[in-house]
Amino acid sequence: MKKFIIISAAIIISAFISYKFFFLFRNFASTFSENGISYVSKVDNQSFYTYEYGKWNKSFIKGINMGAAMPGTFPGELAISKEDYLRWLKQIAAMNADVIRVYTILKPEFYEALYDYNKSALKPLYIFQGVWLDEVDMEEFQDAHNPKIKENFKKDIKTLIDIIHGNAKLEPKKGHASGVYTKNISPYVMGWILGIEWAPEFVLSTNEANPSIGSFDGDYIYTENASPFEVFLAEVGDYAIEYETMNYKMQRPLSFTNWVTTDTLRHPNEPLENEDMVEVNTEHIKKKDSFKPGLFASYHIYPYYPDFMNYQHDYAAYKDKSGKINTYKAYLKDLKKEHTVPVLVAEFGIPAARGMAHINIHMGYNQGNVDEKSQGEMNAAMLRDIYEEGYAGGIVFTWQDEWFKRTWNTMDLDIPDSRPFWSNPQTNEQEFGVLAFDPGKGSSICYVDGEISDWKEDTPFIDTNNMKLYVKSDEKYLYIMGDIKNLDFEKDKLLLPIDITPNSGNLKYNAYNIDLKRPADMVIAIDKKSGSRVVVDSYYDVFYYTYAKQLEMMEQNASYEKIGSGNFNPIYLCLNRPLYLPEDKKTLPIEKYETGMLLEGNANPNHKEYNSLTDYAVKGDKIEIRIPWQLLNVMDPSTKMIMDDLYEKKGVSPIKIQGLYIGGILIRDNAVTVNSSMDYYTWKEWDTPTYHERLKPSYYILKKAFKSIGN
Repeated sequence: MKKFIIISAAIIISAFISYKFFFLFRNFASTFSENGISYVSKVDNQSFYTYEYGKWNKSFIKGINMGAAMPGTFPGELAISKEDYLRWLKQIAAMNADVIRVYTILKPEFYEALYDYNKSALKPLYIFQGVWLDEVDMEEFQDAHNPKIKENFKKDIKTLIDIIHGNAKLEPKKGHASGVYTKNISPYVMGWILGIEWAPEFVLSTNEANPSIGSFDGDYIYTENASPFEVFLAEVGDYAIEYETMNYKMQRPLSFTNWVTTDTLRHPNEPLENEDMVEVNTEHIKKKDSFKPGLFASYHIYPYYPDFMNYQHDYAAYKDKSGKINTYKAYLKDLKKEHTVPVLVAEFGIPAARGMAHINIHMGYNQGNVDEKSQGEMNAAMLRDIYEEGYAGGIVFTWQDEWFKRTWNTMDLDIPDSRPFWSNPQTNEQEFGVLAFDPGKGSSICYVDGEISDWKEDTPFIDTNNMKLYVKSDEKYLYIMGDIKNLDFEKDKLLLPIDITPNSGNLKYNAYNIDLKRPADMVIAIDKKSGSRVVVDSYYDVFYYTYAKQLEMMEQNASYEKIGSGNFNPIYLCLNRPLYLPEDKKTLPIEKYETGMLLEGNANPNHKEYNSLTDYAVKGDKIEIRIPWQLLNVMDPSTKMIMDDLYEKKGVSPIKIQGLYIGGILIRDNAVTVNSSMDYYTWKEWDTPTYHERLKPSYYILKKAFKSIGN
């Protein structure tokens, strides 16, 4: 027995020593030194390598981008706490990600959290650190070589190098990170990605303004056949390498943000001139022997934009090994041929939003109107394409949903300064994340799943012999529950007229030949046979007003422009204005889709049949509905601002209301059996939104993909 105890103790002590040695060895061996210069990662002509456990390990990079905002705040407010970052880092590591990409200088809490996490992690999380360029200065000067632009960019590069080495102090400045940076996280910075998605007009104007600038020869990198803009990149890149080498005796791989708009390929059927106007070719930037880790290329590549992804003939004809058309993989194949250095897809992704802004007509990999499960499957498939085409890695966009974001086809329908205070599923840019911020402190006030336990504390809003209606709302939706006596969902129809503005509305619904009790601006029609949808009074139809009346891109109808016409229109979002395809020599009409269509399903994330795009659920006599605020022409529910009279104001402008009126109409056997009064509903305004975090199904799908791809 004594011998067994001694042996067991020896095993435990040995294991403890090995465990301690493992961490010491890992931390010691995470930095490789050569000729007095240290580095933790390097590249060859195709791949990344990290130095771990005393040797170089080749890896296919898998990671996720991370923004800087929380609900209720803009990115410049830097509201994310160290506790938030630590929790997220653990979740990202559990997702089997290797890296996180951040775009700009974050506050000390991020770097402290990364340091603390990696100090005890068995496998470190690396970051790609970005350096942002001031877009206000870019817009003003339109020249990258302008001293203010160039020197401020270099200043931020210097600051970030000091930050990652734990040697910086930034004074408070509105909209910028500040504080004391003391944590040396340089062993965990895999590389630099300098700059932003370059506006082609900015690149072109830089080139035109500096015809005499044609080359750069620095201590670490130089150019060959470069444009003036590419010379600018080389100059700031050389500065980054030089500053870190001279001051910290370290180097790391270097890249410059690029995107499809400024790629080196020609797209003869691209309809928008600025999408193929100018190139940024980082192959014109070369490394010298003094820069050991090497250069890599980084691109943001999405499957639905620019439009040549749909209309380039060879892409539309390309089929992957499954036999399906895969324009995304076709593009990846083309772009990879342009490079002699590793290519990292630094952004790719699909938003799991209700609203949509672009479509891929061949693949269905659309910018929105995609559920959370499909989001994960599409992201995983794109990552597999990236791997199979020999890229260095892929970084999914993005970690968390971002309520402050805007999208081109909805940005005029809300109030910019109020965006962070409510969640708008119509704006697809807000829901790229695999981490959702759902309204409610610990849970949502209602899950539209047919179970009515969410409503047990509520009293009927409308109460008739055959129908009771209940109403409530949160930072994302207006919820309505109908308790319909002897409901036959296959045959019965439920209409819910809503009066939201005092300036217009219909007293008749022509399509159903029904008189309404108040001038209604919208009707929620739950109609199994004809299709359930939200429709809008034609006079209050912002899509018609914008694209027919203002822009004259579609046929006008004089009857739509009269108050009280009885016309209710489907609600559309624009996907593309009319496009001319230069290679096909034809013009495509305005492209739209009916965003007011309502989907039956289960919106409870805890249910196995969960579908995040669900708008309503039916179970027995009960119908639950959730309608995004923007479908009701609400511009900001937190302050009760809605759209004013479009014709009187000559466009979209806000007006304040105190509440709205809702009624209920039941049609049974083609006869109106209930036509209730329209009663008044109001809600409390808020300054600070409530929310709770939820990992989407896409998180778990990516977790499996990250583990299986490239290992």
